[in-house]
Amino acid sequence: MTGKPTLAVVGATGAVGAVTLQILSQRKDVWGEIRLIASPRSAGRKLTVRGEEVEVAALTEDAFAGADVALFHVPEEVAAAWAPVAAARGAVVVDGSGAFRTDPDVPLVVPEVNAHAVRSRPRGIAAAPGCTTLTMIVALGALHAEFGLRELVVSSYQAVSDAGRAGVEALRAQLSLVAGTGLGAAPGDVRRAVGDDTGPFPEPVALNVVPWAGSLREDGWSSDEMRVRDETRRILGLPALPVAVTCVRVPVLTTHSLTVHARFQREVHVDGAREILATAPGVVLCDDPAAGEFPTPADVVGTDPTWVGRVRRALDDPAALELFVCGDNLRKGSALNSVQIAELIAGTPRT
Repeated sequence: MTGKPTLAVVGATGAVGAVTLQILSQRKDVWGEIRLIASPRSAGRKLTVRGEEVEVAALTEDAFAGADVALFHVPEEVAAAWAPVAAARGAVVVDGSGAFRTDPDVPLVVPEVNAHAVRSRPRGIAAAPGCTTLTMIVALGALHAEFGLRELVVSSYQAVSDAGRAGVEALRAQLSLVAGTGLGAAPGDVRRAVGDDTGPFPEPVALNVVPWAGSLREDGWSSDEMRVRDETRRILGLPALPVAVTCVRVPVLTTHSLTVHARFQREVHVDGAREILATAPGVVLCDDPAAGEFPTPADVVGTDPTWVGRVRRALDDPAALELFVCGDNLRKGSALNSVQIAELIAGTPRT
């Protein structure tokens, strides 16, 4: 690409779209025109990016005319229908949905881990992994590069904004019903107070944790759990890596957390692991339990890095580490990673 390329942001009026515009306004400006695209009902709205008001255009084939890169932050069915249209019009698509993550002709990219993958994009599309995978994969990739990952067991503690505005509205509404009460002390009292409308979740989230995210898959696994397994294997280039995942929804608005048990090819030492994490791009090490310092969603929300704490060697396996990681699921977990991929594409040739 010559000169400053044109970027189209599809889904600009959504929750992730709004964060994308903030990030584009905060990072080094590598773009010429930034074009905002959304559904026809949002056309004509004006949003601010890079300090300028830009009018939102309707999602049509002509909206991609002259665009070099198109960021998609839309539902899977919309991305599946429109990403090939944008690619056919000459734009390189960066898709943040799950529509293309398993397509062998679409690279699944985390710039800090496998930036090279973006160079081969035969369909003209690059995909970003899901927010749960992105919460841990930058830190995990740095450790894998040094020690060689053999096995992974994780539990996620996922914020409600992962389910979109409906998830946020559901938690806020539930909190308003239980705040200042004595609820949570008797079986079923929270559910009775919340009623049958639990939003996009199968159980109340306020004063509760829900061990489920996604839809049902074979043998009782959820789609979110299988997605983390598949994405991790693909990003790290380890197609046979044993991975076990349990996804849990927690009453947090934004920022996912995970506990990670990672087993490596050789013995690991905590000091060496901490040094790797402390110097890895995109990672912040916050690990001093004696001083009460470890990452929590309340402190991590609104920041870009993966935050890592509670770094310990497993008590019964000298080749395994235990970690606790946090990451803002709307920033690095979605918008930021896609922007980083777009910036890579802006500086690389197409193949």
